[in-house]
Amino acid sequence: MSLAAKYPEEVKAIFAKYPVKRSAVMPLLYLAQREDGFITKQAMADIATMLHLDTTEVASIVGFYSLYHDQQAGKYRMQVCNDLPCALRGADKFLESLCQNLGVKIGETSADGLVTVEAVMCLAACDKAPMFQMQAGDKVTYHENMTVDRTLELVNALRASGLPSEVKP
Repeated sequence: MSLAAKYPEEVKAIFAKYPVKRSAVMPLLYLAQREDGFITKQAMADIATMLHLDTTEVASIVGFYSLYHDQQAGKYRMQVCNDLPCALRGADKFLESLCQNLGVKIGETSADGLVTVEAVMCLAACDKAPMFQMQAGDKVTYHENMTVDRTLELVNALRASGLPSEVKP
């Protein structure tokens, strides 16, 4: 079922806010992602058709922004910033050690389906690296000046509670 057929009122409301149709691309992507936590190729094609864009243009927006996803993941997405300034503060070693401890490679989900570890560029906290953002549904939390041990404590707390949790730096 197309996005417009599935959510006719929401799509209509989104279009009412944007006099230029293509400007509605991001809210439509958010709508498409809301239900399953990721945007299917079919949803991207639907959005492209509605906005008279090429599917590649829509997919490039999904690929650029770290809050849009084109693949299913664990309950939590742990997105570790590893651009150059963060790497200079140990982000690469942090990411490598974290993945080893969780038994995953970058982009993979833990065996229990809880956490998907991703590498992303620039979360705007270079001076507080290693850092990551944790996404769970619509909620995003930021964790700065992290160590692998404190991050594993956070993961264990999530496993124990099933609810988003914060570990203070």
